[in-house]
Amino acid sequence: MLSVTAAQLDAWLAALMFPLARLLGLFSSAPVFSNRGVSMRVRLAIGLAVTVALLPAMPPMPAVPPGSGPGLAIFVQQIFIGIAIGFMMRIVFAAVDMAGALIGMQMGLSFAVFFDPEAGGQTAVMSDFLGLVTTLLFLSVNGHLLLIDVTVRSFEWLPVGAGTVRSSGWGHVARTGATVFAAGLLLALPIVAVLLVANIALGVLTRAAPQLNLFAVGFPITLTAGFVSLMLVFANFAPVLQSLFERGLDTIASMLEALAPLPPVLP
Repeated sequence: MLSVTAAQLDAWLAALMFPLARLLGLFSSAPVFSNRGVSMRVRLAIGLAVTVALLPAMPPMPAVPPGSGPGLAIFVQQIFIGIAIGFMMRIVFAAVDMAGALIGMQMGLSFAVFFDPEAGGQTAVMSDFLGLVTTLLFLSVNGHLLLIDVTVRSFEWLPVGAGTVRSSGWGHVARTGATVFAAGLLLALPIVAVLLVANIALGVLTRAAPQLNLFAVGFPITLTAGFVSLMLVFANFAPVLQSLFERGLDTIASMLEALAPLPPVLP
């Protein structure tokens, strides 16, 4: 008769729960996976499928009962690690949203906002449009599969253990947030420069001919200049975003390296 001991049951549950916690943390914050159109059941099913497929290749899990205090602490720790992995890629999408907000403001489309159910608030039309383009490019280069692959490899770079991760790793996550402003400004800079020249020309024209209605003349000109420059920029938009995706994946690897505990010092 088949008999299962409590220690065997705890080992099986630990081998399933700890990797599943990291994957579910990833799905709750990563682009595409965290979209509100993807239901919680779908995320849980994908997480279970990936976890079960990876069980034979997983490194040994700590011998800690999942229902105990240390086991629950490890479970919560893995959730936060997965959230951090997804957040590092989310920064790339946030940079594109910021670029769209800057472009829309310079074009005069800052008033064209609508409620975005994914963001949970008002979103600029240009930000939403560039976000959709970025999502399509992310899926076209199999970025979602690469993100899962990096998460799977993270179990080798940062194994599941009862030890605490280094606080410098979380500081690395916070410092990477500056990428939102730097990359967003660089993405929007060509179009913003064109619109700045157009606004300067309109200012000179209004000064030379005060009888011209600036709002009636300037608004169509800035819109046309913005859309034409956006069309020209789109020719090189995909390679730039691909480099940002690669940078995001590299940043995940450096974050996991910063989170890994220091090896014990031998006497």
